[in-house]
Amino acid sequence: MTDIQPGLTGRATLVVADEHTAPRVGSGRVRVLATPVMINLIEAAALEAIEGLLPPGHQSLGTLLNVRHIAATPVGMRVTAQVEVVAVEGRSVRFRVEARDERELIGDGTHERVVVNVAKFDERVQRKIKTGSDPCG
Repeated sequence: MTDIQPGLTGRATLVVADEHTAPRVGSGRVRVLATPVMINLIEAAALEAIEGLLPPGHQSLGTLLNVRHIAATPVGMRVTAQVEVVAVEGRSVRFRVEARDERELIGDGTHERVVVNVAKFDERVQRKIKTGSDPCG
């Protein structure tokens, strides 16, 4: 985790297609970029920023999103999510995030991820399946 420092950035881009629209993902009726897709793009940018720096056998999991979706993006327009690491506290990484289409800012906010040992996390998930206990606890 010592390689993950404030100032690191990540970026992810997509061209809005019909499968990215609100009616297709069940989040509305207007044929524009769906909020869940924008959030997915933000998470992809966060992964791009830090996943390559994690120790073998570790990955990050999204734990908190506080994001505004403030402008619509039509089909055919490119959207880019940009994130910047603003804090690292133990296993938690906090990001400042924004998404822009070709014309304007369409979303912004914060995102947090926690770094986990995949094998240990999977053990907790398997235990939850068997006993009903929380895999994160």
